[in-house]
Amino acid sequence: MYHSWLDRWDDKRAQRGNALKCQTVFSLDAHLAFPTPGNETIGIANFIRLAERAVADASFFEEPAKSDFNYTWKDGWIEYQSDIKTGVAQNDRVQAKVTDSITKKRALIIFHHWNARSRYKRIAAFLSRRGITVVQIAMPYHFERSRSESSYADYMISSNLGRTLQSVQQAVSDGRKLIRILEREGYEHISVLGISLGSWIAGLVAALDRAVRKAGLFLTAGSLADMVWTGDATKHIRASLEGQIDTTQLNRVWSPLNLENYTEQLARPGLELLIVVATRDTVVLPHLAEPLITKLNQAGARVDSLQLNCGHYSFSLPPYILPAGLRTIRFLTG
Repeated sequence: MYHSWLDRWDDKRAQRGNALKCQTVFSLDAHLAFPTPGNETIGIANFIRLAERAVADASFFEEPAKSDFNYTWKDGWIEYQSDIKTGVAQNDRVQAKVTDSITKKRALIIFHHWNARSRYKRIAAFLSRRGITVVQIAMPYHFERSRSESSYADYMISSNLGRTLQSVQQAVSDGRKLIRILEREGYEHISVLGISLGSWIAGLVAALDRAVRKAGLFLTAGSLADMVWTGDATKHIRASLEGQIDTTQLNRVWSPLNLENYTEQLARPGLELLIVVATRDTVVLPHLAEPLITKLNQAGARVDSLQLNCGHYSFSLPPYILPAGLRTIRFLTG
Protein backbone atom coordinates (compact mmCIF):
# COMPACT_ATOMS: atom_id res chain seq x y z
CA MET A 1 0.00 0.00 0.00
CA TYR A 2 2.73 2.47 1.00
CA HIS A 3 4.80 1.80 -2.12
CA SER A 4 1.73 2.20 -4.35
CA TRP A 5 1.24 5.64 -2.82
CA LEU A 6 4.95 6.34 -3.26
CA ASP A 7 4.81 5.40 -6.94
CA ARG A 8 1.83 7.71 -7.49
CA TRP A 9 3.65 10.53 -5.70
CA ASP A 10 6.71 10.07 -7.90
CA ASP A 11 4.52 9.97 -11.01
CA LYS A 12 2.83 13.24 -10.08
CA ARG A 13 6.20 14.88 -9.53
CA ALA A 14 7.36 13.69 -12.94
CA GLN A 15 4.18 14.94 -14.63
CA ARG A 16 4.57 18.35 -12.98
CA GLY A 17 8.10 18.69 -14.35
CA ASN A 18 7.13 17.40 -17.79
CA ALA A 19 4.39 20.03 -18.10
CA LEU A 20 7.12 22.65 -18.58
CA LYS A 21 8.94 20.73 -21.31
CA CYS A 22 8.25 20.63 -25.01
CA GLN A 23 9.53 18.87 -28.11
CA THR A 24 12.28 20.61 -30.02
CA VAL A 25 13.70 20.18 -33.48
CA PHE A 26 16.20 17.35 -33.89
CA SER A 27 19.65 18.73 -34.73
CA LEU A 28 23.13 17.30 -35.03
CA ASP A 29 25.07 20.60 -34.73
CA ALA A 30 28.34 18.71 -34.37
CA HIS A 31 30.27 21.97 -34.64
CA LEU A 32 29.11 22.92 -31.13
CA ALA A 33 31.11 20.03 -29.67
CA PHE A 34 33.86 19.45 -32.22
CA PRO A 35 35.95 21.91 -34.23
CA THR A 36 34.98 21.59 -37.89
CA PRO A 37 36.36 23.66 -40.76
CA GLY A 38 34.11 26.67 -41.24
CA ASN A 39 31.47 25.12 -38.96
CA GLU A 40 30.59 22.83 -41.86
CA THR A 41 27.57 20.59 -41.57
CA ILE A 42 28.44 16.91 -41.18
CA GLY A 43 26.27 13.82 -41.28
CA ILE A 44 25.63 11.34 -38.52
CA ALA A 45 28.33 8.89 -39.68
CA ASN A 46 31.05 11.51 -39.34
CA PHE A 47 29.51 12.72 -36.08
CA ILE A 48 29.84 9.19 -34.69
CA ARG A 49 33.44 9.01 -35.85
CA LEU A 50 34.29 12.28 -34.07
CA ALA A 51 32.46 11.22 -30.89
CA GLU A 52 34.14 7.82 -30.65
CA ARG A 53 37.53 9.40 -31.27
CA ALA A 54 36.81 11.85 -28.41
CA VAL A 55 36.42 9.00 -25.91
CA ALA A 56 40.08 8.13 -26.37
CA ASP A 57 41.21 11.76 -26.71
CA ALA A 58 41.67 13.55 -23.39
CA SER A 59 41.51 16.94 -25.09
CA PHE A 60 37.71 16.69 -25.48
CA PHE A 61 37.38 17.31 -21.74
CA GLU A 62 40.37 19.60 -21.72
CA GLU A 63 42.13 20.73 -18.56
CA PRO A 64 41.06 24.31 -17.71
CA ALA A 65 43.37 26.97 -19.13
CA LYS A 66 46.06 27.67 -16.54
CA SER A 67 46.55 31.19 -17.91
CA ASP A 68 43.01 32.30 -16.99
CA PHE A 69 42.44 31.75 -13.31
CA ASN A 70 40.74 34.99 -12.43
CA TYR A 71 38.04 34.34 -9.87
CA THR A 72 36.37 36.02 -6.93
CA TRP A 73 35.51 34.40 -3.59
CA LYS A 74 33.37 36.75 -1.59
CA ASP A 75 30.46 36.49 0.86
CA GLY A 76 30.13 32.74 0.35
CA TRP A 77 30.20 32.81 -3.45
CA ILE A 78 32.84 31.83 -6.00
CA GLU A 79 32.56 33.36 -9.47
CA TYR A 80 34.64 32.82 -12.61
CA GLN A 81 34.40 32.64 -16.38
CA SER A 82 33.84 29.30 -18.05
CA ASP A 83 36.58 28.20 -20.44
CA ILE A 84 33.89 26.88 -22.80
CA LYS A 85 32.10 29.68 -24.66
CA THR A 86 28.50 29.03 -25.70
CA GLY A 87 27.47 32.50 -26.81
CA VAL A 88 24.97 32.79 -23.94
CA ALA A 89 26.63 35.41 -21.75
CA GLN A 90 24.97 34.56 -18.44
CA ASN A 91 25.64 30.85 -18.97
CA ASP A 92 29.34 31.47 -19.51
CA ARG A 93 29.72 33.04 -16.05
CA VAL A 94 29.92 30.34 -13.35
CA GLN A 95 28.71 30.82 -9.78
CA ALA A 96 29.13 28.39 -6.89
CA LYS A 97 27.64 28.70 -3.41
CA VAL A 98 30.05 27.90 -0.56
CA THR A 99 28.96 26.59 2.83
CA ASP A 100 32.10 26.72 4.96
CA SER A 101 33.17 24.22 7.57
CA ILE A 102 35.45 25.01 10.49
CA THR A 103 38.50 23.62 8.69
CA LYS A 104 39.91 23.94 5.17
CA LYS A 105 40.89 20.30 4.90
CA ARG A 106 37.93 18.70 3.09
CA ALA A 107 35.80 20.12 0.28
CA LEU A 108 32.88 18.58 -1.58
CA ILE A 109 31.64 19.87 -4.94
CA ILE A 110 27.96 19.09 -5.55
CA PHE A 111 26.51 18.80 -9.05
CA HIS A 112 22.72 19.14 -8.81
CA HIS A 113 19.96 17.39 -10.74
CA TRP A 114 18.56 18.58 -14.06
CA ASN A 115 16.14 21.51 -13.73
CA ALA A 116 16.89 22.01 -10.05
CA ARG A 117 15.05 25.07 -8.73
CA SER A 118 17.20 25.67 -5.68
CA ARG A 119 20.47 24.49 -4.19
CA TYR A 120 20.58 21.82 -1.49
CA LYS A 121 20.68 24.04 1.57
CA ARG A 122 19.96 21.31 4.12
CA ILE A 123 22.50 18.90 2.68
CA ALA A 124 25.15 21.63 2.69
CA ALA A 125 24.41 22.55 6.31
CA PHE A 126 24.41 18.89 7.37
CA LEU A 127 27.80 18.20 5.81
CA SER A 128 29.47 21.47 6.80
CA ARG A 129 28.70 20.78 10.48
CA ARG A 130 30.74 17.60 10.04
CA GLY A 131 33.87 19.30 8.79
CA ILE A 132 33.24 19.35 5.03
CA THR A 133 33.13 22.60 3.08
CA VAL A 134 30.35 22.23 0.52
CA VAL A 135 30.57 24.02 -2.83
CA GLN A 136 27.42 23.87 -4.95
CA ILE A 137 28.19 24.77 -8.54
CA ALA A 138 25.51 25.92 -10.96
CA MET A 139 25.54 23.58 -13.94
CA PRO A 140 25.10 25.10 -17.42
CA TYR A 141 21.76 26.85 -18.01
CA HIS A 142 20.68 26.53 -14.35
CA PHE A 143 20.10 29.08 -11.58
CA GLU A 144 22.04 32.27 -12.35
CA ARG A 145 23.07 30.77 -15.69
CA SER A 146 19.50 30.23 -16.95
CA ARG A 147 18.31 31.46 -20.31
CA SER A 148 15.53 34.01 -20.01
CA GLU A 149 13.91 32.51 -23.13
CA SER A 150 13.16 29.18 -21.46
CA SER A 151 11.34 28.03 -18.32
CA TYR A 152 13.67 25.05 -17.87
CA ALA A 153 17.26 24.05 -18.72
CA ASP A 154 16.42 23.01 -22.27
CA TYR A 155 19.95 23.62 -23.57
CA MET A 156 21.58 21.33 -20.99
CA ILE A 157 20.18 18.14 -22.47
CA SER A 158 18.01 18.01 -25.57
CA SER A 159 17.46 16.62 -29.05
CA ASN A 160 20.23 18.93 -30.24
CA LEU A 161 22.97 16.31 -29.99
CA GLY A 162 25.93 18.66 -30.42
CA ARG A 163 24.63 21.15 -27.89
CA THR A 164 24.10 18.41 -25.30
CA LEU A 165 27.72 17.32 -25.77
CA GLN A 166 28.87 20.94 -25.47
CA SER A 167 26.82 21.48 -22.28
CA VAL A 168 28.26 18.42 -20.56
CA GLN A 169 31.72 19.37 -21.82
CA GLN A 170 31.25 22.82 -20.28
CA ALA A 171 29.95 21.38 -16.99
CA VAL A 172 32.99 19.11 -16.68
CA SER A 173 35.40 21.93 -17.54
CA ASP A 174 33.73 24.24 -15.02
CA GLY A 175 33.94 21.56 -12.34
CA ARG A 176 37.63 20.94 -12.97
CA LYS A 177 38.34 24.66 -12.85
CA LEU A 178 36.57 24.81 -9.50
CA ILE A 179 38.86 22.02 -8.26
CA ARG A 180 41.90 24.10 -9.22
CA ILE A 181 40.45 27.07 -7.31
CA LEU A 182 39.89 24.96 -4.20
CA GLU A 183 43.45 23.66 -4.42
CA ARG A 184 44.76 27.22 -4.62
CA GLU A 185 42.72 28.05 -1.52
CA GLY A 186 44.44 25.27 0.40
CA TYR A 187 41.94 22.41 0.38
CA GLU A 188 43.74 19.06 0.60
CA HIS A 189 40.95 16.50 0.14
CA ILE A 190 38.47 17.18 -2.67
CA SER A 191 35.44 15.01 -3.40
CA VAL A 192 32.51 15.29 -5.81
CA LEU A 193 28.87 14.30 -5.50
CA GLY A 194 26.27 14.31 -8.27
CA ILE A 195 22.54 13.61 -8.26
CA SER A 196 20.72 12.30 -11.35
CA LEU A 197 22.11 14.21 -14.37
CA GLY A 198 24.67 15.73 -11.99
CA SER A 199 26.00 12.23 -11.33
CA TRP A 200 27.19 11.98 -14.94
CA ILE A 201 29.09 15.26 -14.51
CA ALA A 202 30.55 14.18 -11.16
CA GLY A 203 31.53 10.81 -12.64
CA LEU A 204 33.29 12.37 -15.61
CA VAL A 205 35.10 14.88 -13.38
CA ALA A 206 36.23 12.08 -11.07
CA ALA A 207 37.39 9.98 -14.02
CA LEU A 208 39.39 12.79 -15.59
CA ASP A 209 40.78 14.67 -12.61
CA ARG A 210 43.19 12.82 -10.34
CA ALA A 211 42.71 15.42 -7.59
CA VAL A 212 39.32 13.86 -6.82
CA ARG A 213 39.60 11.40 -3.94
CA LYS A 214 35.95 10.30 -3.62
CA ALA A 215 32.91 10.47 -5.88
CA GLY A 216 29.29 9.92 -4.89
CA LEU A 217 27.02 9.10 -7.83
CA PHE A 218 23.35 9.17 -6.80
CA LEU A 219 20.48 8.02 -9.06
CA THR A 220 22.96 7.27 -11.79
CA ALA A 221 23.63 4.89 -14.68
CA GLY A 222 26.28 4.43 -17.33
CA SER A 223 24.69 5.36 -20.64
CA LEU A 224 23.18 8.85 -20.80
CA ALA A 225 21.65 7.91 -24.15
CA ASP A 226 19.77 4.96 -22.64
CA MET A 227 18.60 7.11 -19.73
CA VAL A 228 17.18 9.72 -22.12
CA TRP A 229 15.52 7.06 -24.30
CA THR A 230 13.79 5.23 -21.45
CA GLY A 231 13.21 7.79 -18.68
CA ASP A 232 9.95 9.51 -17.74
CA ALA A 233 11.59 12.94 -17.48
CA THR A 234 12.95 12.85 -21.03
CA LYS A 235 9.94 11.61 -23.01
CA HIS A 236 9.83 14.91 -24.90
CA ILE A 237 13.43 14.41 -26.04
CA ARG A 238 12.76 10.85 -27.17
CA ALA A 239 9.74 12.08 -29.14
CA SER A 240 12.03 14.48 -31.01
CA LEU A 241 14.66 11.78 -31.61
CA GLU A 242 12.40 8.97 -32.83
CA GLY A 243 12.46 8.59 -36.59
CA GLN A 244 15.69 10.57 -36.77
CA ILE A 245 18.12 8.34 -34.89
CA ASP A 246 17.97 4.96 -33.16
CA THR A 247 19.32 4.02 -29.72
CA THR A 248 22.45 2.39 -31.11
CA GLN A 249 23.37 5.54 -33.02
CA LEU A 250 22.50 7.77 -30.06
CA ASN A 251 24.77 5.74 -27.80
CA ARG A 252 27.60 6.15 -30.29
CA VAL A 253 27.01 9.90 -30.76
CA TRP A 254 26.95 10.42 -27.01
CA SER A 255 29.71 7.90 -26.26
CA PRO A 256 31.90 10.62 -24.63
CA LEU A 257 29.14 10.96 -22.00
CA ASN A 258 28.83 7.24 -21.17
CA LEU A 259 30.46 6.51 -17.80
CA GLU A 260 30.99 2.89 -18.87
CA ASN A 261 33.68 4.19 -21.24
CA TYR A 262 35.67 5.56 -18.29
CA THR A 263 35.69 2.58 -15.93
CA GLU A 264 39.48 2.21 -16.11
CA GLN A 265 39.93 5.84 -15.01
CA LEU A 266 37.29 5.43 -12.29
CA ALA A 267 39.10 2.31 -11.06
CA ARG A 268 42.39 4.12 -10.51
CA PRO A 269 44.13 3.72 -7.12
CA GLY A 270 43.22 6.47 -4.70
CA LEU A 271 39.63 6.97 -5.92
CA GLU A 272 36.64 5.65 -3.98
CA LEU A 273 33.09 5.51 -5.35
CA LEU A 274 29.66 5.46 -3.74
CA ILE A 275 26.79 4.58 -6.08
CA VAL A 276 23.17 4.93 -4.94
CA VAL A 277 20.35 3.40 -7.00
CA ALA A 278 16.59 3.81 -6.45
CA THR A 279 14.94 0.49 -7.33
CA ARG A 280 11.56 2.11 -8.18
CA ASP A 281 13.11 4.87 -10.31
CA THR A 282 11.29 5.65 -13.59
CA VAL A 283 13.58 8.55 -14.56
CA VAL A 284 16.90 6.69 -14.42
CA LEU A 285 15.76 3.08 -14.69
CA PRO A 286 17.61 1.03 -12.06
CA HIS A 287 18.72 -1.74 -14.42
CA LEU A 288 20.74 0.84 -16.39
CA ALA A 289 23.18 1.09 -13.48
CA GLU A 290 23.98 -2.64 -13.53
CA PRO A 291 26.44 -2.63 -16.49
CA LEU A 292 28.32 0.31 -14.98
CA ILE A 293 28.66 -1.33 -11.56
CA THR A 294 29.67 -4.65 -13.15
CA LYS A 295 32.36 -3.02 -15.30
CA LEU A 296 33.69 -1.04 -12.33
CA ASN A 297 33.97 -4.19 -10.24
CA GLN A 298 35.68 -6.04 -13.08
CA ALA A 299 38.17 -3.16 -13.39
CA GLY A 300 38.98 -3.38 -9.68
CA ALA A 301 37.34 -0.10 -8.67
CA ARG A 302 36.67 0.63 -5.01
CA VAL A 303 32.86 0.75 -5.19
CA ASP A 304 30.36 0.93 -2.36
CA SER A 305 26.78 0.60 -3.63
CA LEU A 306 23.45 1.22 -1.94
CA GLN A 307 20.00 0.28 -3.21
CA LEU A 308 16.91 2.00 -1.85
CA ASN A 309 13.32 0.86 -2.46
CA CYS A 310 12.08 4.26 -3.61
CA GLY A 311 11.61 6.33 -6.74
CA HIS A 312 13.61 9.14 -8.29
CA TYR A 313 11.83 11.94 -6.46
CA SER A 314 10.90 10.07 -3.27
CA PHE A 315 14.63 9.48 -2.74
CA SER A 316 14.58 12.88 -1.01
CA LEU A 317 11.92 11.77 1.50
CA PRO A 318 12.28 9.98 4.85
CA PRO A 319 13.07 7.23 5.45
CA TYR A 320 15.15 6.87 2.27
CA ILE A 321 17.23 10.00 2.58
CA LEU A 322 18.37 8.93 6.07
CA PRO A 323 20.43 5.83 5.14
CA ALA A 324 21.73 7.69 2.10
CA GLY A 325 22.86 10.57 4.32
CA LEU A 326 24.51 8.32 6.89
CA ARG A 327 26.29 6.28 4.21
CA THR A 328 27.47 9.53 2.59
CA ILE A 329 28.95 10.85 5.84
CA ARG A 330 30.82 7.60 6.47
CA PHE A 331 32.00 7.59 2.88
CA LEU A 332 33.26 11.18 2.83
CA THR A 333 34.90 11.19 6.25
CA GLY A 334 36.23 7.63 6.34
